[in-house]
Amino acid sequence: ALIEHRKGGKWIWRCYLDLSQPQRRAWSFLRHFVVRYDAAIFSVTGFAQRLPIPKFLIYPSIDPLSAKNRELPRAEVNQMLDRLGIPRDKPILLQVARFDRFKDPVGTIAAYRMVKKHYDCRLILAGGGVANDPEGEAVLADVKTAAGPDSDIHVLQLPPEADREINALQRAATIVLQKSIKEGFGLAVSEAMWKGKPVVGGTAGGIADQIIDGVTGYTVHSIEGAAFRVRHLLNNPGLIQRMGGAAREHVRRNFLITRHLSDYLTLLKMFTH
Repeated sequence: ALIEHRKGGKWIWRCYLDLSQPQRRAWSFLRHFVVRYDAAIFSVTGFAQRLPIPKFLIYPSIDPLSAKNRELPRAEVNQMLDRLGIPRDKPILLQVARFDRFKDPVGTIAAYRMVKKHYDCRLILAGGGVANDPEGEAVLADVKTAAGPDSDIHVLQLPPEADREINALQRAATIVLQKSIKEGFGLAVSEAMWKGKPVVGGTAGGIADQIIDGVTGYTVHSIEGAAFRVRHLLNNPGLIQRMGGAAREHVRRNFLITRHLSDYLTLLKMFTH
């Protein structure tokens, strides 16, 4: 541990993981080092453990100039969708997440099917490759089984460097879903909102910290709840536009790297006076 080499100054431990229910032996070992820092930073209030040092909450952030988040011309978005085989003839529901049971892709398909009974749309599930990941392969197999022969469900296996593809998909989407049942902070939510998209998401991890329910999207607790909110949005195109605009502004104020830098500078100022 780096703290073993401390020779002076103030040391702050930054943790992005959910420590709310850690493996006891692992946390006992790690805590031995953590308590020797001057403070700890967590991404979500519920992720923290009780510690004898000051704890701070600093949200992660997105870089608006990165390949995943920079502005894309409409022509480039269309070209990317053509390359991925995605028609643009009906509203697009999108979930970007690795093929993991905690991301609940099968539940997302179930919500889509409920919506589909009332509103013609298509669903894109875009996730990372599952090479050398037996569990991921099993989840992907379940997803494909759940999708069946429905040509309006697109299951995309994207490589780790597919930032431009994700950018284009998020910009092409009508509504973005993030129906995780367990999550870290879930910055895919802010990435989608930065593109002016309302997000319908669960309440796991940091998802609910990013969505203002009823303003920038909706937080839901079930498959039925997700389907209900998506149907409501599809039936109200003006609401999609208003929520999308509010979502982008919310990210501009709260989840860009400029805010992140400001938080760090404020924290450092506290420890230098």
